[in-house]
Amino acid sequence: MRLAVFSTKPYDKKYIALQNNARAGSSSGIDIAYHDFPLSTDTAALAEGADAVCVFVNDGLGSEVIKVLARIGISAILLRCAGFNNVDLEAAKESGIMVANVPSYSPESVAEFTVALIQTLNRNTHRAYNRLREGNFALDGLLGFTLHGKTVGIVGTGKIGIATAKILNGFRCRILAYDKYESPALAGLGEYMALDEMLPECDIISLHCPLTEETRHLIDESTIARMKRGVMIVNTARGGLLDTAAAIKALKAKQIGSLALDVYEDESALFYNDHSGDVIHDDLLMRLMTFPNVIVCGHQAFFTDEALSEIASVTLQNLEEFIATGTCKNSLTEALSSTSRPAAPARGI
Repeated sequence: MRLAVFSTKPYDKKYIALQNNARAGSSSGIDIAYHDFPLSTDTAALAEGADAVCVFVNDGLGSEVIKVLARIGISAILLRCAGFNNVDLEAAKESGIMVANVPSYSPESVAEFTVALIQTLNRNTHRAYNRLREGNFALDGLLGFTLHGKTVGIVGTGKIGIATAKILNGFRCRILAYDKYESPALAGLGEYMALDEMLPECDIISLHCPLTEETRHLIDESTIARMKRGVMIVNTARGGLLDTAAAIKALKAKQIGSLALDVYEDESALFYNDHSGDVIHDDLLMRLMTFPNVIVCGHQAFFTDEALSEIASVTLQNLEEFIATGTCKNSLTEALSSTSRPAAPARGI
């Protein structure tokens, strides 16, 4: 079986190779070719000769790409992530191509990073670090608040949302949650509320839901207006959950008190690559980065040794199951029908 891996970074190759070498004695015989460029309409034909492709969050797998992959004989698409909003699952199923994801991997990695962003924003440690490098030891402008007793709204209570709630419960925060599908794991940590009822209660709102047509711009001008003035918003899920223009407007009006983004709705052209020598033409992103109360990271919440090991392991396991049976337990196309879609992940990197 020949596998073409797209959007490969050095760490991808390291962890995939380690897992593949550990499976060297298996009968599957996976031969891997690595490509550092993303899969797109321009590059899909370069997968010719492979039997399956492996992709990441910013690879584009719309219907046109699916058609090319089908034409050159690709039989499986392996997502080394949980989210699948970048894949046309209907087109894949119609073309007879299995799509599988990694539904869960080290949810604590993302949860811990979420809390790190909350504490960085709150206590202004990013600003203090820069000040001290210039010999400025003044405390003015660095005032924060005590997390103990604050109300945190968790939007999306899959494994990552629950892991975040557990950590914040340790700070003795009051936990409120919103999810279309309630999880029994929240019992003892917090309580569910309707979104409109929850928003005005929260000092901090943390996003952990998948990006779907229903959740796109879940945080927009109207929902922001219902929030407590000065609210902190943290998004480590999907950039499209937040309307960037609305967030900028609310930051200027001080309706949003602080904002942390590990994801951005137009990140695909920038994230995971070095643009330090380029002129960046995304005016919204550049405007966001001028605010002292905004932190933008490059989609790194998942980026731990444990998560990368598990992603590589499950990805290759999905392929081995496909080789043996023609499908796998994490198949998204197997679950797809004319009346339902596969369950969306709680947070999709």
